[in-house]
Order: sequence, then structure tokens, then C-alpha cells
Amino acid sequence: MKIKTLEEAQKRIKELEKEVAELKAENERLLGSMGGRRKHDEKWMASFNEFAIMYKDGLSIAEIVDKGDISRRTAYRYLAYLKELDGEKK
Repeated sequence: MKIKTLEEAQKRIKELEKEVAELKAENERLLGSMGGRRKHDEKWMASFNEFAIMYKDGLSIAEIVDKGDISRRTAYRYLAYLKELDGEKK
């Protein structure tokens, strides 16, 4: 497709921007389903379940992290996932 006018160029830019947005959305969907981390393998699930039990028993993130089994960052990831499972907004 050869672009001859400014209007054609602007129209093509809008088409490409729409295509890029669709591809980004698809990429996010795919990354969310595959992810770089190995979610839901046995080790991950055991660690997450232990976290969930402690958190639901009323321990704070700091108290859970102080036990030394997971990092603070992992605890907040688990918390976000737990809230997602429970249907809460982040």
C-alpha cells in the first residue's frame, strides 16, 4: 500500500496504533497465562498455601516474612494472588 496523502498516512497510523494495542493486549493475556515463574507447581503451591493459612490466621506480612521462608516481595505477590482468588480488587 503506497501512501500518497497526509490523510492516508494519518489513517494508516491509526490502524497501526489499533493493531499495536490489540497485540499488546494479547501479549499481556499470554504472559499472564504462562508467566516466567513456575506458578502452581507443588513447591509453589505448598509455599503459597502456608502463606495463605498464616495470613488468614491474622499474621501480618512482616510476621510471615520474619519466619524466613519467603521474601517480602514474594509475600506481597502471594497476597495479590490470594486477593485475586478471593475476588478482591488489588
